Amino acid sequence: MAARASRNYIKDLLYQNAKIGAFGGGGGGLGAVRHSSSVPKIRPKIPQLSKKGRIFTAAFLGIVISGGAYASTVDEATFCGWLFSATKLVNPFFAYLDAETAHHLAVAAAARGWVPREKRPDPSILGMDVWGRRFSNPIGLSAGFDKNAEAVEGLLGMGFGFVEIGSVTPAPQDGNPKPRIFRLREEGAIINRCGFNSEGIVAVAKRLGAQHGKRKLAETSSTAPVSNDEVPHGGKAGPGILGVNLGKNKTSEDAAADYVQGVHTLSQYADYLVINISSPNTPGLRKLQGRKQLKDLVKKVQAARDEMQWGEEGPPPLLVKIAPDLSKLDLEDIAAVALTLRLDGLIITNTTIGRPDPASKNPVSEETGGLSGKPLFNLSTNVLKDMYLLTRGKIPLIGCGGISNGEDAYKKIRAGASLVQLYTAFAYEGPALIPQMKVELAECLERDGFKSIAEAIGADYR
Repeated sequence: MAARASRNYIKDLLYQNAKIGAFGGGGGGLGAVRHSSSVPKIRPKIPQLSKKGRIFTAAFLGIVISGGAYASTVDEATFCGWLFSATKLVNPFFAYLDAETAHHLAVAAAARGWVPREKRPDPSILGMDVWGRRFSNPIGLSAGFDKNAEAVEGLLGMGFGFVEIGSVTPAPQDGNPKPRIFRLREEGAIINRCGFNSEGIVAVAKRLGAQHGKRKLAETSSTAPVSNDEVPHGGKAGPGILGVNLGKNKTSEDAAADYVQGVHTLSQYADYLVINISSPNTPGLRKLQGRKQLKDLVKKVQAARDEMQWGEEGPPPLLVKIAPDLSKLDLEDIAAVALTLRLDGLIITNTTIGRPDPASKNPVSEETGGLSGKPLFNLSTNVLKDMYLLTRGKIPLIGCGGISNGEDAYKKIRAGASLVQLYTAFAYEGPALIPQMKVELAECLERDGFKSIAEAIGADYR
């Protein structure tokens, strides 16, 4: 059965790629082939691909064909592992592309299901209950990758415990001029100054609404009994948890109104909401992290959320994402507001306007924008530790910034994170990083005698 399913999966992939010619690059890109209605039996003409496109297509088809032969001899779990490993062969070809083009291509691939799907269960030691939801593992994808909710199902299917889309702005906006994404490959870092490029809440709401309806239909057709005492697995978008990150429009003079509009339109589809006030690429945004400004903003957004009608699950948790470039006093103010207003969580941290070593030695570091990736790890982890101590472990924290392996994720958890997020390492290493990180994180926990994620949270500062 498993081998037959795997072979059918390979056949589907071959059919899809024969139909479109390639993932993209040259010759018309995705979906460029058109069939002739006048001569229905003539094979469609395959568009001419650029050299990079031909290399990419040949590599992909080679993997698919060899996978087809391999699939007939192994079980589903083994074949699933092979598919993730095989992406290591394709991923380097993205380096030949402009950074933003590669990003769009990766999102398109995930949206169309041209990525491996995790069939193996997560190690039980990685399970975590937060906000009344069961996370099968604590490793999530941060906002910025899937800005417009185009690929939620494909990304969750790759094995992330949760995926955060956005930032989403009320009105569509193009963001800052291109080029605006720059690689620092040797340092494992990226500088971006995208500036909340977004299709807007209406387009995102349509996509999330369709996914939500599909999920509800699957639940209604399921015959499996669910205990009332059992923490529900997955969320509103499928098997994993979905976060929605809200931003403000660049020209907006009323930031609170923008966030409230996002809550009213998108919160019904979110397992948690994020107020992003820490991007360095929107003028004046980080000023909202001040004590008075933050308190006023959170009160208005909480009120907007709570005035809506909610079922038994109640309203989605509300989090705030903060910057790494804050003083001790700033952190104390944010912690005080979070505790006073009973904020549901904090994401620590966004990108930095600084250039921590070794990034500072790279000429690309002179580009303006926020830096993410390995050089951010120590800075963001120190802020995480400080916030864990300031909030006395009473508020769930999501550790984000510079995570590139399971050991990094473990260090974030020991510093106070209940959950962790990555982006830059995923952009460089691709889908194979996800199962690798889960194995490494489970090994770290077992090595130090922890029986669960919950036992390790803040272990270095308790």
